[in-house]
Amino acid sequence: MEKHLDVVTFGETMVLFEPVQMFPLEYVNQFHKHIGGAESNVSIGLKRLGHHVGWFSKLGNDPFGRYILQFIRGEGVDTSACLQTDVAPTGLLFKEKKSPENMNVFYYRKHSAASLMAPEDLDESYIANAKFLHVTGITPALSETCERTVFKAMDIAKKHNTTIVFDPNIRMKLWKTEGARTVLLKMAKQADVILPGLDEGTFLTGETKPEAITAALNKNGKKTIVVKLGSGGAYYQTDEESGYVAGYPVSQVIDPVGAGDGFAAGIISGMLRNDSLPKTVARANAIGAIAVGMHGDVEGLPREDELERFLNTDSENKDVNR
Repeated sequence: MEKHLDVVTFGETMVLFEPVQMFPLEYVNQFHKHIGGAESNVSIGLKRLGHHVGWFSKLGNDPFGRYILQFIRGEGVDTSACLQTDVAPTGLLFKEKKSPENMNVFYYRKHSAASLMAPEDLDESYIANAKFLHVTGITPALSETCERTVFKAMDIAKKHNTTIVFDPNIRMKLWKTEGARTVLLKMAKQADVILPGLDEGTFLTGETKPEAITAALNKNGKKTIVVKLGSGGAYYQTDEESGYVAGYPVSQVIDPVGAGDGFAAGIISGMLRNDSLPKTVARANAIGAIAVGMHGDVEGLPREDELERFLNTDSENKDVNR
């Protein structure tokens, strides 16, 4: 089967309100409006790197749902499989910034339109026509039907030889602890590529070292696993190779949200380009470093020419805030 899309991803995207003032939320009177959603972040990141990407969800048939759809479509992402409903609203989230180091997120997503996603909403041909399916651990936490939808999508991908990329993206506010571990390990078992953070890897496996985490997640072999280490870069492991790739220095983190999604976009992009794994991980590290230097979930995600300029800068002096 000829694959018409490079990547398909799906999940909840919400309207994000970011405070203008650095105060406790109850004292904030003005907000900037953005969008926020791990999967749509990845889709936009990949599109900016030159790939053909599809994203879908279930949105409320309301002004916020229309805003999200228009924003993502305006970035060049295919949204033809996205659904809208009159029976539930689009989810919202608010950021709270008390200081540069103290940020909280408040979700208003219970019973949202996206939580109503169900297996029967899936278009099998849409997933079958993609080279990669990207999924996160956020979507199955939204509802029982969302969990079934995720596993149905992964089954479709397996059936049609679509490579599955899984980012645990653990949000404990959405989970009961043991339920999270069981579901996420089941997703990891089905995935071809796994992208945990160090803490997420420890949560899933009980191990604390990247080498041990990857070994535990790859018991059956044939997987590519990359453990994100923040400013320390990342550790990768396959059956054939393993190693550490250094991160890039950042003198000031403006907004850490979205960096992991940029990293995921970088990994998938490198695989689509058939780059070596060390080069792929280096590109992903660079995207994460660039992303944290700007407000917003997607605003800092670079285009291909911007990424190349960053990578071609003298490595000894590389700092995204200079």
